[in-house]
Amino acid sequence: MKQLVIVKGAGDLATGIALRLFRSGFSVVMTELPQPMVIRRTVAFAEAIFSGQAVVEGVVAVKSELADSLQVVKEGQIAVIVDPQGQSVAILKPFAVVDAILAKINLGTRLNDAPIVVGVGPGFTAGVDVHAVVESMRGHYLGRVIVEGQALPDTGVPGDIGGYTEERILRAPCQGMFTGVSKIGDQVSAGDIVAYVDQQPVIAGITGVLRGLLHNQLTVKVGMKIGDIDPRCIPEHCFSISDKARAISGGVLEAILFNYRGTDKAEKR
Repeated sequence: MKQLVIVKGAGDLATGIALRLFRSGFSVVMTELPQPMVIRRTVAFAEAIFSGQAVVEGVVAVKSELADSLQVVKEGQIAVIVDPQGQSVAILKPFAVVDAILAKINLGTRLNDAPIVVGVGPGFTAGVDVHAVVESMRGHYLGRVIVEGQALPDTGVPGDIGGYTEERILRAPCQGMFTGVSKIGDQVSAGDIVAYVDQQPVIAGITGVLRGLLHNQLTVKVGMKIGDIDPRCIPEHCFSISDKARAISGGVLEAILFNYRGTDKAEKR
């Protein structure tokens, strides 16, 4: 089998990483929650948890049990398993682990999880709990590989797209059950109702294309991010990997190859 990489998380950024690694010749298993709270579902392999299969830019990911995951990757697909505790790491003994949960804190990834361990975004320290950190903040350093220290701290402010930051984000007005009205790729105008949480409407704050929307029938908390409007109004962007995901994925691939250095670390495990 090709060198195995476990990617923790299967959201849109983790999916960009998985695609890059898969196309570069690695086998990939991804871990997710039983009910992923993913917004950009059309470009996230996490959707396989709900649908059984997800296809992004021609690459197929299949929901799998841990015991069947290696067979899935042998068949040329990406395996997505429900494994919130990351138990698959100790069982599958991968060549590399990439923590792309983007939780802003380390939820349990350790330096000795694999010969190469990479953390994406803040919450990790290169040389302490991971071998390398990849910068996730938009701007000059996006995708940079950090071999000593940490990524830039989370600002809590969404990245600027088309001149909008927080205004483009849809948030839950209350706690309750989420139900979408519009669908990803739809054109929406400021003031439109795009979803409901229980009986309370979720109102678009700007005009644009609905780039992300939570899966129906999930329970959300007040203030939680449940959607994303892209003011650039290009529907095709909703169905392809983003510039941010491509930059980060390139950094992850660089981090893995930089740490590999042509040795036989994986075979010595």
